[in-house]
Amino acid sequence: MHDKTLTELKAGLNAGDFSSRELTEHFLDRIKRHDGELNSFITVTEEQALRQADAADQAIAAGDHRLLTGLPIAHKDIFCTEGVRTSCGSRMLDNFIAPYTATAVEKMATEGAVMLGKTNMDEFAMGSSNETSFYGPVKNPWDTERVPGGSSGGAAAGLAARLAPGATGTDTGGSIRQPAALNGVTGLKPTYGRVSRWGMIAFASSLDQAGPLGLSAADCALMLQAMAGHDEKDSTCLNEPVDDYLGALDQSVDGLKIGVPEEFFPDNLDGAIADNAREAMRELEKQGAKLIKLSLPSIKLSVPAYYVIAPAEASSNLSRFDGVRFGYRCEDPKDLEDLYKRSRSEGFGAEVKRRILVGTYALSAGYYDAYYKRAQKVRRLIRDDFSRAFKDVDVIMGPTSPETAFKLGAKADDPVNMYMADVFTIAVNLAGLPALSMPSGFINGLPAGTQVIGNYFQEGRILNVAHRYQMATDWHQQAPGGFA
Repeated sequence: MHDKTLTELKAGLNAGDFSSRELTEHFLDRIKRHDGELNSFITVTEEQALRQADAADQAIAAGDHRLLTGLPIAHKDIFCTEGVRTSCGSRMLDNFIAPYTATAVEKMATEGAVMLGKTNMDEFAMGSSNETSFYGPVKNPWDTERVPGGSSGGAAAGLAARLAPGATGTDTGGSIRQPAALNGVTGLKPTYGRVSRWGMIAFASSLDQAGPLGLSAADCALMLQAMAGHDEKDSTCLNEPVDDYLGALDQSVDGLKIGVPEEFFPDNLDGAIADNAREAMRELEKQGAKLIKLSLPSIKLSVPAYYVIAPAEASSNLSRFDGVRFGYRCEDPKDLEDLYKRSRSEGFGAEVKRRILVGTYALSAGYYDAYYKRAQKVRRLIRDDFSRAFKDVDVIMGPTSPETAFKLGAKADDPVNMYMADVFTIAVNLAGLPALSMPSGFINGLPAGTQVIGNYFQEGRILNVAHRYQMATDWHQQAPGGFA
């Protein structure tokens, strides 16, 4: 059953080919047998999953077929789940049992989803390799000596190894799309505000967005159909109608105008990465799409702008973790100041502390205008570049990542080099646009991905583009060996 996509499993459940309990037990067994090698899960919720599966089977027998009824899903451990540990990959929250459930998770549960467990991630979603987790690094199933990308590396790796047929992730600067590319799966970052952030532990509030990871664009469309929609508990969640993402999948791409920014193909880009993305666009060109060269001149400033804005927001968001109200508390503090210092020093990892320091500095008196305010002005320039481009094209395409999966530890001592892993994804978050990464081939045996960027609320369009590509190719059907 694990060789089927989420949409195929949905059809099988509805046809009575197998029960939700059988399906859920199958994936739970796969997690037990294979996750020791990958470390993609932090918590497995076996008892809860089987209860939900039994309830789904009863619903199906009664003719109650909802979007996700009986389908097992893994949730990134950044989403609060009532009664279940929600660690955010950090020692700081290792003992935190969430008292409520995130809206995105709740909406999927309402549509009948079964929760397999919580997936590993970079600590507080800060990282591009899933090596900063308190629970140890996640390993890429295509080569377990390599990283799966981050911060949603556990979700992407578990999905690629067929330990779960679908997963949720979050994307602040590429944290759904980059691991999707490195693991050969499909990942979608929706328009900012399309999916509620309520109950999703904050990293950078103006950039964070929840989204789905699936084997195919159709799987992502199915999950997004359940996740999307207004939530009055989240003031940034937009009250816009939810499109029929599933219904738009099969539309023709004849006449589609694809923008190809020169900035996504710099002279120093690995030629194999560039050729892979161009070949993906040529496949769509065969179906009638038109390739149009364009320029996004401000995009070269996206990485420095992001690494001012995101740490600044993180330093504010993470100030709540002080050893007093919840989370990790140091032993035998001498006084209140010692409690604060040691709880935060011991509870946070090195990368989180680095970003808190950078963010606090950028927001400090005398530096706010020089750094944070200027970065926000650059952010507007990047958004304006995209707005101008979308007057002439329907979607924009290019490589998702400048490289395939790199070796574990290869960039651990070089944070600036690590930050460049998201050079093609960060601008999308700064502009608040939707974007998707789809598998587009292999380079030296490792998956590569191509990114499709759309205008605001054009998730249906980019899912349609990816689906039409996947109907003509089989890269999304490839699975790593050793996990039969």
